[in-house]
Amino acid sequence: MKGTVHFETLGCRLNQDETEGAARAFSDAGFFSDLTPVSSGSEISCGVILSVVNTCTVTGKAEQKARRIIRLLLEKFPEAPLIVTGCYAELGAPELLAISPGRLIVIPGTQKYILKEIAAAMNGGELDFAAGKFSAGSLLSFVEKKFLLLRKISPEKKIPAAVNPFALYTPVFEKHSRATLKIQDGCNNSCSFCAIHFARGASVSLEPEKVLERAREIEKNGIAEIVLTGVNLSQYAGKTESGDVFDFKALLLFLLSGTEKVKFRISSFYPQHITEDLCRVLADRRIQPFFHLSIQSGSDSVLHSMRRPYSRVQVENAVFLLRKFKELPFISCDIIAGFPGETESDFEQTKALCEKLNFAWIHAFPFSPRPGTEAFSMPGKIPERIKTERVKWLSEIAVAGKISYIKSFAGKNVGAIVEKRISKTAEGKTVFRAVTENFLHVEFQSEKKLTAGTAVRVKIGCALESFIRSGKETDCSAELIDADMSQTQVQPGSC
Repeated sequence: MKGTVHFETLGCRLNQDETEGAARAFSDAGFFSDLTPVSSGSEISCGVILSVVNTCTVTGKAEQKARRIIRLLLEKFPEAPLIVTGCYAELGAPELLAISPGRLIVIPGTQKYILKEIAAAMNGGELDFAAGKFSAGSLLSFVEKKFLLLRKISPEKKIPAAVNPFALYTPVFEKHSRATLKIQDGCNNSCSFCAIHFARGASVSLEPEKVLERAREIEKNGIAEIVLTGVNLSQYAGKTESGDVFDFKALLLFLLSGTEKVKFRISSFYPQHITEDLCRVLADRRIQPFFHLSIQSGSDSVLHSMRRPYSRVQVENAVFLLRKFKELPFISCDIIAGFPGETESDFEQTKALCEKLNFAWIHAFPFSPRPGTEAFSMPGKIPERIKTERVKWLSEIAVAGKISYIKSFAGKNVGAIVEKRISKTAEGKTVFRAVTENFLHVEFQSEKKLTAGTAVRVKIGCALESFIRSGKETDCSAELIDADMSQTQVQPGSC
């Protein structure tokens, strides 16, 4: 190995997918790609020659965490240049550059595909780290050259393959036991609180034939599950070679008919696009019974202020349809607490919606004003104390919802994917963590030598209530029923 390139990822599954793609590019170039968070305390045995931080800007807390990690990496690896990319890098470059102007290089998130070219340049000698030519200065010159070339591309010309939001792709995963496949980027909505459409631009979609080609390659590598990812999957509109446009339903049918046994999971969806026609496709046994709905509020008044393109009734209808066509699906949602102008009555409507729909989990966030968005200067700001109280209530109902959902599955057998080994028992058995088809994180014991990515069947035990309340990764206990050793992820090399 030529040295280690260390990666840190904040934010959404889409960021994780893009980091995996960048890591694969460096691994293919002969470097060791380390994706273990530096905050975990794990030692890195090979010398780090470059660090990359893929950032998020969805909340102020995400940006604060990014700055903390950047400072930690600068201190821990004093000789290594540091690249910052992602959505925060797209919108907040001056603030990031001020942290360390000499060693820190900012690559806007929309141009993070340049990481793939950096890997090739380091491998091919254009950026010769071995000869002492590799430094923050030489790396910055290389990146600026790429940006200059981009600016010369006129709108009339076809954008070269390198300028591709889907360039950072990998069929083999360094860190994750399940595959992620990016099929869409950007968003055509202009929600009043959201900066992501500024950071990632308008919606774009990967061609259906290319999605299928990548899905087949992932399946061929023995991976049992593919998570389809994007900023807004509801807006998928991929154009085929013959000029036909596939919506998300058509793409799912195309993938199911073109693959053999790999299963598909949907990362997130807007409720107004959950239709009976779509649900007939979702009913297929190879679509995992897990659905995350982007909801944000149960008040039509607040949804209108947020400029969300759906109503409370459409949220209720989406949940009804999913439960009609899929047996006992895990349904989770996002809720923002304390949006400007959110009254007690508005929040009571959100509480009532959450109680009525009995979500298996709620991701509750306090409103975080994003500079440049309409909501940043909206009147009727909610005090932090009230935001905290509302998030606490939502978090409590989320815990109760998950415990109730797990209890409904006690004694049932479900499919799962092994994530990692946890520990050894006194009897010499290994404790494994796995994620089930309906997104329960289980622990079970086995004498078998299982690896990350192995498909298993487990019997659900009891909810681990103290774990759920404390935010630990494991939700419940389980018993191993069977393991499919033919579906095991190809493991990457190590340092």
